[in-house]
Amino acid sequence: MSNLIQPARKGLAALEWLNFFLADVQTGLGPFVAAYLAASGWNPGSVGYALTFGGLVTVALQTPAGAVVDAARNKKRLVLASLAVLVAGAVLLLTRPTTASIYGSQFLIGAAGPFLLPTVTAITLGMVGAAAFDRQFGKNQAFNSAGNVFTALLVAAVSYGFGYRAIFAVAALLALPALLCLMAIDAKKIDYARARGGDALQERERAEGLRALLKDRVLLLFLVCAFLFHLANAAMLPQLGEMLAKGNPKAAAPFMSACIIVTQVVIALSASWIGSRARSKGRKPLLLVGFGVLPIRGVLYTVTHMTGALLAIQLLDGVANAIFGIVSVLVVKDRTQGTGRFNLASGALATMVGVGAALSNGIGGALVQRLNFRASFLGLSAIAVLAFVVMWTAIPETLSAKAKVGASKANGLKTLQPESEAQAR
Repeated sequence: MSNLIQPARKGLAALEWLNFFLADVQTGLGPFVAAYLAASGWNPGSVGYALTFGGLVTVALQTPAGAVVDAARNKKRLVLASLAVLVAGAVLLLTRPTTASIYGSQFLIGAAGPFLLPTVTAITLGMVGAAAFDRQFGKNQAFNSAGNVFTALLVAAVSYGFGYRAIFAVAALLALPALLCLMAIDAKKIDYARARGGDALQERERAEGLRALLKDRVLLLFLVCAFLFHLANAAMLPQLGEMLAKGNPKAAAPFMSACIIVTQVVIALSASWIGSRARSKGRKPLLLVGFGVLPIRGVLYTVTHMTGALLAIQLLDGVANAIFGIVSVLVVKDRTQGTGRFNLASGALATMVGVGAALSNGIGGALVQRLNFRASFLGLSAIAVLAFVVMWTAIPETLSAKAKVGASKANGLKTLQPESEAQAR
């Protein structure tokens, strides 16, 4: 038994650090493109168009990417190809910032995102199986958030010393440790049927699995909840930064960095616990907490502008995003178990998140322009209340009673059992 457990631990450690370094690469690209372009002389409108183009590419590919991840038998190769595309986007950003190079980089970065972490999630499910997925996915998210914090601090130092362009060189270099972690994962440990939420005996029923998703009222309503959550959530932090920048432009950027770090630290510290809690106590209680703090956060933004108080309020953002980011994937796993369409449904979830986030900025901006920031925060909070009500009244607990009982009896050895079974086969 020890010969089976030790390789499993090494494989899971490589998987966790892969999440850390992938966060490094992605964090070193997306959030800093706007500042780089502005510093290069691009006007705000042109910057917005370029970033919107990359976002549209990502949204358009989310659901098709899920189908590709489901179908891909070599998940490691798919991660490798996506990582190469992301690095190519970073290299383009190192060249002179012309329209062609910037839009080309945004296309590559936007196209890689829908494949990278979803494929790693599928690898996780294929390695540990459905019973141990909750806990392991929570650990993955903890490493991912820790990577975000590490990179936010690293790129701040690099940009201060060498300029914005150096950030993209750092992002490309950070792909190397990600590649080493990927190589350390044994492809034989990734069960193809399990990685797509299927069953080896049900592979002949894949078409029925797709039809079942379209008929799953709970899953469809949950996608609506995800849309409403991000319709309310996405614009809050950018609008807070915009509001503070009007009074003190120099303090706005450090404050935004501090807010992002606070959120990611909360996620990193709570992700593993959330995964374990969702496994033993169910999904809905956690989701109600995550959805419930969102309108409270929006209202609190209207009552104070004190830096310390705003950073404290940002803890609620960490709570909401930690819960949603982890538990939403677990709900999709519950509803797709046995269909072989886990990654397709996850892609649909990501699409709803992306569309909701894009519309959130438009709605929030319109409310600010016509009324004021206070009205915008209250309007977004009203949408958050609607999301909470739909979650409370329309979404049942998706974790089965049998799974709860099994989780309460599970121990460390049982967590590794699915991988041992795969070796035995």
